[in-house]
Amino acid sequence: MTTPATHIARLLRWGRVLARHGALRIIEEGRNTPAPVRRLCRLARFGTRQPRVPDYAAAFQAIGPAAIKLGQTLATRPDLVGEEAARNLLSLQDSLPPLSFDLIRHEIENSFGAPLDVLFASIEPGPVGAASIAQVHRGVTTDGRKVAVKVLRPGIREKFARDIDTYEWAAAHLEAFGGEAARLRPRAIVANLKRWTVRELDLRREAASASELAEAMKGQEGYAIPAIDWDRTNGSVMTIEWVEGVKISEIDVLRAQGHDLAELARRLVLTFLRQAISAGFFHADMHQGNLFVQADGTIVAIDFGIMGRIDRRARQWLAEILFGLTTGDYRRVAEIHFEAQYVPSYHSVEEFATALRAVGEPMRGKPVSQLSVGQMLDGLFAITRDFDMQTQPHLLLLQKTMVMVEGLATALHPEINMWDVAAPFVRSWIRDELGPEAAIADRLREDAGTLMRLPELIRRIEDRFPPRGGAPDQAPLPEIELMWSQRRRKMWLAWPGYVAAALGGALGAWAALHWGWIG
Repeated sequence: MTTPATHIARLLRWGRVLARHGALRIIEEGRNTPAPVRRLCRLARFGTRQPRVPDYAAAFQAIGPAAIKLGQTLATRPDLVGEEAARNLLSLQDSLPPLSFDLIRHEIENSFGAPLDVLFASIEPGPVGAASIAQVHRGVTTDGRKVAVKVLRPGIREKFARDIDTYEWAAAHLEAFGGEAARLRPRAIVANLKRWTVRELDLRREAASASELAEAMKGQEGYAIPAIDWDRTNGSVMTIEWVEGVKISEIDVLRAQGHDLAELARRLVLTFLRQAISAGFFHADMHQGNLFVQADGTIVAIDFGIMGRIDRRARQWLAEILFGLTTGDYRRVAEIHFEAQYVPSYHSVEEFATALRAVGEPMRGKPVSQLSVGQMLDGLFAITRDFDMQTQPHLLLLQKTMVMVEGLATALHPEINMWDVAAPFVRSWIRDELGPEAAIADRLREDAGTLMRLPELIRRIEDRFPPRGGAPDQAPLPEIELMWSQRRRKMWLAWPGYVAAALGGALGAWAALHWGWIG
């Protein structure tokens, strides 16, 4: 078990890195920062020179892999780190210097227990990408298929476990201070980060996520997921179909190849909505390096380490919130927040609806180039404090992905109106999922499930209350007082006599001594 001294030493070391990049100032000077945290910040920055303009992204990059993941999460939390820091952290790139191919070869052979040439005809020694958790090499299988081979960095699981252990310790102490720190639920944020990274650190889970997403998006025109080579995939190595295409961020190349950029932007938004709202399972790392455009215009996604999941009820709330914001029905949006218990019941629905109107009205009818989903999220975060709304960890990935999709769509087509693209899809989904037919279908399904459970319920009742046997019921028996019960009662009745005798004896002895009857 890690000692508190070890956790504090790590925090001081990381704080010193933040200070050298000017990124510690935001914590130390925050109006809601607890006093013990301020003291720790002053100790960490002692003797360092802080630049005037902070570079949060470079600071997290310098600290290491777990900090990079944490920084990417904080990029979607302007309520927690401030708008300036959130914008800077959006530029945080998950890239590290590559490892030598000898280490990669050893990791592949050790994980499969077989020589490399038994699995692959060839693998290029130079990686096509090197990130904090893994690096990717281009290869050819023994049966001639082009593939991408993703290999975990040796020792990365242990390093992540150490760092996240300290994050959990720090979050628990921060939340214990109460007030604003408790409302923001840092422990839940770290717990979600841990869950995401544990999934990323098992490449079998990533392969399964790719397979599940491909199944959910089957039939979606113009969107594809590369196939998994399960025979060459395990916890440390994932082999996936090689993707030929242009990165979606290479706008000039896409334009030169004759692609319809406006259509690409529209399709990108719709595929995200289908994943998040229809399927409830979405690619949550949709940055520019993870999306390619093929010659026929198909968008292909890669890197399925971070995936988001939303249950059906939360998706219904989400769809109604988005539709309410697009149509200006702020009263309904406010009611949903109260129904979902995102806002405590002691607040006013009408007041919350007015606060939402202040966020939504300036955005309606305008292209993303003027106002954005990111700005909308900033506005929504700004009112959470006024209405005592706790952070909802299950929506953090969704918020992060919405910002990413907005940025990519805007780069492809600056005049895109996200609301205009989203509204028909959301309206159709609400009609299908929340309309009269859906309500009747849900009720029939629920009632049928109840009827099907009745036999099992009856069996459980019978087990709890078995039938009487063949013998007749026993006639009532007379009550007989047990002897130890009598003895116990007699002892209690005798106590007053014992006490009186003792008091009388003591009084007589005192009188005899007082009057001199006893020499």
